Amino acid sequence: MGEQEQEQQTGASTTGVANPAVIDLFGVDEKSGEVVLAMNEPRPWDGSDERLHELQEKFNAYVSFLLDGELMAAHPELAGKGARIELRCDHMPDERALGLLNLIHDQMALQEIKMEVVVAQQGCGDDCLCHSG
Repeated sequence: MGEQEQEQQTGASTTGVANPAVIDLFGVDEKSGEVVLAMNEPRPWDGSDERLHELQEKFNAYVSFLLDGELMAAHPELAGKGARIELRCDHMPDERALGLLNLIHDQMALQEIKMEVVVAQQGCGDDCLCHSG
């Protein structure tokens, strides 16, 4: 079990928005039948040009994987299925990231690729009493 945990820890540093060369997660949504490519962003958004560049590069890599035939070459059984790219964040994207995500969404829609941003539930805030024991 220790080896498995170690692999996950080292794997965590090689995935995510910071590494556009890796597809973080890929599968088929059983309900919609869509191929889903998910990317993870555990870091808080900082509004930096560097973070926006990383985000754009990651999306470019995912779209390229779908449109350039790499996915179909590796998984011909998925031919004809719709596609969705998910950005899974631990924190709500900041204003600059949301602006870029809107542009990316519109461009991907032209290619008939769906996009979804999933933000982890962070609770109601510091003043929340609904979960106090």
